[in-house]
Order: sequence, then structure tokens, then C-alpha cells
Amino acid sequence: MKEKFKSFVDKHKEIWKFIKFAFTGASTSILQLLVDLFCLYVVFASMKDQAVENEFLVWLGVGDQMAAAYSYFISAVVGYAAAFIMNRKMTFKADSNPVLSMILYVLMVVFTILVTTWMKPFLRGLIVNAGYENAFIDIVLDIVVMTVPTVWTYPLQRFVIHRKKKTPENAAADTEEKAEK
Repeated sequence: MKEKFKSFVDKHKEIWKFIKFAFTGASTSILQLLVDLFCLYVVFASMKDQAVENEFLVWLGVGDQMAAAYSYFISAVVGYAAAFIMNRKMTFKADSNPVLSMILYVLMVVFTILVTTWMKPFLRGLIVNAGYENAFIDIVLDIVVMTVPTVWTYPLQRFVIHRKKKTPENAAADTEEKAEK
């Protein structure tokens, strides 16, 4: 069994990287979900119906979901920080400049957090207005909102942020991989 697994990993390195990326994403999403629910139902519970006074946020459609916006923002920061460390060290085993990787990652995360911080309260507002507010729906909504960014985060992390340096050893390994295919 162990040899079959090693053989699979050796033959399908890119698929294995995506599996590890998905596992990291699931793990850090659970962390993010727990932080989000704790913030929404404990830390910002008194703000659940507080109207947004910022015109830009009103224009974005956050409406009276300020607690959801704060909760999601905080949980996203926690989740993405954990994901950066896990993906850099375990998934992609990156050896590129860590400062540059962090800067690129922060740019990607800022974009992602802006999109998802808008998306969560906007969609939650639609659900609340339809009369379906409960913790289960918040969990499903979080899972949907956390999954959407995979469309851009995996390719950016794999090919831009968490690169391996171009060394003779890495080039030889890439050549061997291509020859095996």
C-alpha cells in the first residue's frame, strides 16, 4: 500500500500538489469558519442589525450586515495567514524569496478578502431578507464564499507566489518528470 501511494505521488506530482492544496484549504477553512462564527455570534452579536453608515459599503450592498462584514474580514485574515505558512512549507515547498512571496500573497489576499468580504454580507443580506437566517445557512454560505477564490488562488500560489528557484537540480527534476510522461 505504501509503495502504491508513493508511486502515485511520484507519477502525479501536480495532482498531489493540488490535493495537498485542497487539504490545506479545507483545514484553514475550518479555522476560518470557527473564527467567523465566533465573531458573528459572540464578538459582534450586538451589531447584527446595525446599519452601515459608510456610503461605499452601502453602495457595495453590505446594508445592515456590518457584523457579518467584520466577522468575515477577521476570520479571512486568520485563515489566509495559516494557509500561507502551510502552503509555502508543506504543499509547494517553496524556496523563492520569502519577502517577495509574502508581498505577492498579501496582494492576492487583499483582492480575495475584498471580494469575499463584499460577497458574504451581500449574499447573507439576500438570505436574511428571504427569511432564512440561521447558523446552518451561515456555514453553507461561508463554504461557498471560501470556495470561489480557488479559481484564482491555486494558479497564483502554484506558479507565481510559491515558486521554486530555477536551479540545475530543479531543472533536471523537471526534465525527468516530462520524460516520464
